[in-house]
Amino acid sequence: MSLQIQSLEAYKEAYQKSVENPSLFWDEIANQFLWRKKWTKTLEYDWTVPETKWFLGGQMNITENALDRHLETRGDQVALICEPNSPEEETKYITYKELHSKVCAFANVLKRNGAKKGDRICIYMPMILELSVAILACARIGAIHSVVFAGFSSTALAARINDATCSILLTADGGFRGDKITPLKDIADEALKNAPSIKKSIICQRTYQNITWNPSIDVWWHEELEKVDDNCPAETMDSEDMLFILYTSGSTGKPKGMVHTCGGYMIYATYSFQNVFQYKEGDIYWCSADIGWITGHSYILYGPLISGATSILFEGVPSYPDYGRFWQICEKHKVNQFYTAPTAIRALAKHPTSFIDKYDLSSLKVLGTVGEPINEEAWHWYDDNIGKNKCPIVDTWFQTENGGIMITSLAGITESKPTYATLPLPGIQPVLMDVNSNEIEKVEAEGILAIKYPWPSIARTIYGDHERYKNVYFSAYENYYFPGDGALRDERGNYRITGRVDDVVIVSGHNLGTAPIENAINEHEKIVESAVVGFPHDLKGFALYAFVIPYDGVEVNDELAKEVREVVANTIGPIAKPDKIQFVKGLPKTRSGKIMRRILRKIASNEIDSLGDVSTLLNPEVVKNIIENKL
Repeated sequence: MSLQIQSLEAYKEAYQKSVENPSLFWDEIANQFLWRKKWTKTLEYDWTVPETKWFLGGQMNITENALDRHLETRGDQVALICEPNSPEEETKYITYKELHSKVCAFANVLKRNGAKKGDRICIYMPMILELSVAILACARIGAIHSVVFAGFSSTALAARINDATCSILLTADGGFRGDKITPLKDIADEALKNAPSIKKSIICQRTYQNITWNPSIDVWWHEELEKVDDNCPAETMDSEDMLFILYTSGSTGKPKGMVHTCGGYMIYATYSFQNVFQYKEGDIYWCSADIGWITGHSYILYGPLISGATSILFEGVPSYPDYGRFWQICEKHKVNQFYTAPTAIRALAKHPTSFIDKYDLSSLKVLGTVGEPINEEAWHWYDDNIGKNKCPIVDTWFQTENGGIMITSLAGITESKPTYATLPLPGIQPVLMDVNSNEIEKVEAEGILAIKYPWPSIARTIYGDHERYKNVYFSAYENYYFPGDGALRDERGNYRITGRVDDVVIVSGHNLGTAPIENAINEHEKIVESAVVGFPHDLKGFALYAFVIPYDGVEVNDELAKEVREVVANTIGPIAKPDKIQFVKGLPKTRSGKIMRRILRKIASNEIDSLGDVSTLLNPEVVKNIIENKL
């Protein structure tokens, strides 16, 4: 199955068709997938409700598209390369036949333990083969998977289990992450003290450490497999049946359970994967994200597997056993497409290029970034040192709510531009809105980003709270989807995401977006990254507080702070100069790489007692360090 655009002219034609006749456009693409029953209507939507339905009446199962359809043609091809935390451990190569067998067997384990179609199953596991098997096994039997990143606290885990009233928990004795072991079973046990809906906990052995056993609900994964066979026909699913719930951080701190459905998600995740990365038969593709995020769902598992690709699943971190780990894996597996976060790129850029130079990266054809906009310095470092100026860089913009990549260049087809996500994929209709909630017609402009027409993988609701879904995404502009980001558009129609529009501080009556200030600070040659927030000020109402990470070895003093202020003054204006500049070792980030400005605002405003649970962060230890050194 190839859904690929192969020239700039073909992109323009596909985009025009997707705007002029969306139903016909998506009909032709959907017809290339495996359906048990064809849909009777392509699209039905009303964004005042809001409600979106795709491929109404269509029936399918996503695992038949990801596994069964490949068995005859590519059964012996490697589907997943499971690269362990330590390079000393053995890599696993799992073919499509083997993966199909493992998924069917574990689907039978789930059924044997009471799971049925429509049940919610929570998955709290490390980045190992069994995590992928668990997700696909849920989809096989029509159970709804809710993956929780295996670094979240017991409080965060319990909150997500309770919100979805999950009946089964899938976890492991522990997980390896660099030189640390995460005691997943202990954390899960603590969560289950406050999660009464869980009736069974199925535990996979990974670290083989001692754990506490609860015989009333605990069973071993490997022992349960001994009691079943690998014959499990796929459940028939309606196109609009729920496939998964995935939680994303809310601005209030309460996570939102985004609901994605079977048919539309399947089609858009696959279509976007094939076009953005220009995957070719025989390529080795690697997305270094965690499956706990939408990037991992769409671009480690579903998109690649439905496309018949070979996808790498990496358990470890880029810094272990040293800062060359990513490049060692690229050389080892002759990776062709590599997709990672700007956060990782900036962290690796702080270290000598000797960690890169000893590895052969000549197999690389495409580089990608995801999670946040990439600054120009990091973009050029990536281009020069990893791509050797021969690999197109796809700077992808999308969110958990979107299901798949929305705005990006297509590798080698449309043109890349540093710091710009560039152009929308076919089927995506972005617009910029002005202060009066009107579309900005002028091509070159800056405004608030909105989407004016449905795409197949849009989240259908927030689980259990449709009113919140409406208020967050559809109340800002009538009949438009509002993602919460600002953007600018250049004379050629390329989009640059400028940051969250709620990250605006009113200083002495001036509306100052923090994203442009951060961009200015980040251009200073001694600065890696920054985050700017507002804090109460007696005279100005609010003033600006900048948390700034310098490069290793840079001397931190008043002179450097003065230079940072001057960069901002020269780039934006004196009004935008931060009142306070705190040099820090790191910034609090979500596991997907987004800076948690809500926490920084609390620190800057001396509201340290109300930070909430910080254990869900990628790096909770930096919060303590920032507080200890607060100005």
